[in-house]
Parts: sequence; C-alpha cells; structure tokens
Amino acid sequence: SRTIGSTLQFYFLGKKCEILQDMNRHLEAILKEKRDLRKRLIKHRCQESLPIEATFHKCIVELLTEAVTFIEKLESHLQSVRSIPQIPHIMNNMDTTLSKTEMLMIELEELTEQILKWEELQKEIYSN
Repeated sequence: SRTIGSTLQFYFLGKKCEILQDMNRHLEAILKEKRDLRKRLIKHRCQESLPIEATFHKCIVELLTEAVTFIEKLESHLQSVRSIPQIPHIMNNMDTTLSKTEMLMIELEELTEQILKWEELQKEIYSN
C-alpha cells in the first residue's frame, strides 16, 4: 500500500508540477518585457513630462513604488516555482535519510542492550 500511495503521490506531484511549470512559463514571458517596461516608466517620451495634474503626482509615485515592489516579489515567487521540479528528488532523499535513521536507531537499541548485559555481567563478576 505504501508503493501505491507513493505512486499516487508522485502522480499528483507531477500534475501539479506541470501546471506550475505552465504558469512559470507564462510569468517568465511577462517578465521578459520587464526591462522595457521599467525603461518606459522611467524615461520620458521625447524628454517631455507626462501630462498629469499636480494633485495626482503623489498617487503616481506611490503606484510606481507598488509596481516595483510587485515585480520584485514576483521574481522571488518565480524562484520558488522554479525549484518545484526538484521536489520529487528531495522526497527521495528524505525517504533514504529516514530509512538510514531507522537503521541507526535499531543499531543503537542493539548496542544499548549489549551494554546493559555487559554491565550486569560485570556486577555479577565483582559481587562474586
């Protein structure tokens, strides 16, 4: 049942991975235009100021700050999405590590039993 569960788990992980990779490709296509967008936002067309009323200047500055923050956060999220294909490999490593840990625990229990037996034997020798 563990094999079936693992197989289903990897199947659904694979499906999620495909969906996230599609989304990743879409977002990367959008971000390819990021540099041009930043240039257009910073550089004035024909070296003239945009015709924005003075009362809205503060709002425009806040909006541009929010846009830059959004782009930076989007880049961070994309890094997370890019790491998703490595998850099955990480899961395999965790399974292997768990098995090794279980073996070490068994060996530790056996060693503890041997030490206790040796200790009892020493007590008997010294009491005689």
